[in-house]
Amino acid sequence: MASISALGIGSGLDLNGLLDQLNSAERGKLAPITQQKKVVQARISAYGRMQSALASFRDAATKLADPAHFRQVSSTVSGSAVTATSSTDAVAGRYDVEVTHLARAQSLATAGFAASDTDLGAGTLTIDVGEGDDAKTLSIALSADKSSLADIRDAINAENAGVTASLVNDGSAEPWRLVLSTTATGTAAAVNAVAFAHDGGDAALETKFAFDAATYDPLNPPAGAASETVAARDASFKVNGVAISSGSNTVENAIQGVKLSLAEAGTATVTVSRNESGVKDGVDNFVKAYNSLHSALRDLSGYDAESGSAGILLGDSTLRSVQSQLRREITAMGGAGDVRMLSDLGIRVQLDGSLKVEGTTLADKIAADPAAVSAFFAGTEADASTGLAARLEARIAPMLDSGGLFDNATKAQKAQVKSLDQRYTRMEESIETTIARYREQFRQLDSMVASMNQTSGYLTQQFDNLSAMLKSSK
Repeated sequence: MASISALGIGSGLDLNGLLDQLNSAERGKLAPITQQKKVVQARISAYGRMQSALASFRDAATKLADPAHFRQVSSTVSGSAVTATSSTDAVAGRYDVEVTHLARAQSLATAGFAASDTDLGAGTLTIDVGEGDDAKTLSIALSADKSSLADIRDAINAENAGVTASLVNDGSAEPWRLVLSTTATGTAAAVNAVAFAHDGGDAALETKFAFDAATYDPLNPPAGAASETVAARDASFKVNGVAISSGSNTVENAIQGVKLSLAEAGTATVTVSRNESGVKDGVDNFVKAYNSLHSALRDLSGYDAESGSAGILLGDSTLRSVQSQLRREITAMGGAGDVRMLSDLGIRVQLDGSLKVEGTTLADKIAADPAAVSAFFAGTEADASTGLAARLEARIAPMLDSGGLFDNATKAQKAQVKSLDQRYTRMEESIETTIARYREQFRQLDSMVASMNQTSGYLTQQFDNLSAMLKSSK
């Protein structure tokens, strides 16, 4: 509140300074509210930190809920003939691959034309592609004024029907040829027939487009007609001596759970092995995430006897609920066989409540009995809920979900912030009213003292005059 410069003029008293002191004293009543609000906001921030750490731990545990995590395999390839990618269905072993030749797409070329932009006349170009369920017929209707080789190329490409078209100039007397190429490799994707029905009945023109795979002889191609410039071919290769053909150079399940990408003719050896380090990394990340959560909870609820400082959530019921529920699951028994508790994996609870992976027990168990490790974390096929990951999810989900533990605790703190804001506003209004009353009282005091000073001055003057008259009369 600003000082009142008019006060004190009449009385000569420092009423402005006194009013400022009273204002500061009154506003001191707001400090406890401000401090309470800071504490509540700190709790809200602490809940956010705890919620984030719990969500990270949940993510680490969720990865161990998938049995596929414990069936991880990796593949290595020696040789340049293939590359390989393995899935969890792959079976460990050594596979010798011999590639005879790669799959390739087919290309056809029409007979030559003098120009690429000259209209050929109205008609219908028909192209039959593929086999069985994948067979399709592409029918291109040409108008008299839009029937050049360039127009035909554009119309074919616009259909996106398994065939692309381009124009080639071979430098001959009639150099322009329309080239058709299949978009997929293999014989099953090849063009079976091409025919052009010209509305004017130009037989020579129709022959230039004509192709029939059933009668086509690559050693004696028909004169003046379309020819096959590149024959479609399936890939041919062997896996451990077993002959395999494929319309694509990307082959799945020629080796169970392995995708092979054929790169060139030659040999290669694919070695599939269990990725035990990947499994262990997942468990290690679980332990690290738990310890990060444990550290956050300890910082927020701890007490330092030497300094007397306490965590912002010391004694908080929400934090205690999280700690007790997680501790209950972490130390509970589950799984089957030789793995019933985390300690069976060499993961032990330390004196401070954190987890530690001790020795080589975890790696040894993963190598010797991956099924038991999987059952402990991910449960069984019959009942996944028995796994530690599923049990933790059942505990954590109600905490993190909308309307859950953290949501309700945060809403309660935010409601308290709102209440404190309202209390602050009311208190501030009360202080303004009080200071306004003090100001009015000081104004009245100033006026009264000024009046008294004026009366005092008048009386002093009269006494002085009377004294002077008495002296003069002697």
